[in-house]
Amino acid sequence: MARLLNHKKRQAMRYYNSKTINGKTFEEVRKSVEGALKDAGFGILTEIDLQKTMKVKLDKDYLPHTILGACNPVYADKVLSIDPSISTMLPCNVTIREIENEKHEVSTINPLFAMEGVGNAELRVHAGEIQDKLQGMLDRL
Repeated sequence: MARLLNHKKRQAMRYYNSKTINGKTFEEVRKSVEGALKDAGFGILTEIDLQKTMKVKLDKDYLPHTILGACNPVYADKVLSIDPSISTMLPCNVTIREIENEKHEVSTINPLFAMEGVGNAELRVHAGEIQDKLQGMLDRL
């Protein structure tokens, strides 16, 4: 029974959080996201330009869509100290995607959802703190 309840709880939790931003260019949104991430203690370790990648690899046209690999080194150190293999779940992905002209969606991974499957209560505490920081970043946009 407990397993079924955990499954239902996981299904109810979204794997990402997002915010739609209107009236700005992609680059303006990106600058806002980078500033808000920095204010929340995150740096950007990686960047994937999906628009460019899909064009080069599949000759498909996408609207601008970028994945930023964001890392808060303090929290990365905390979770790696608990479970070094958790590095498979780092960094936190933050995406910026153009929906239509001057309308963009900024999305972040929900670390609570991601860590739920690991089954370590100590990691969940930190995941909740990271979730709060990422949600705060979205709220500031």
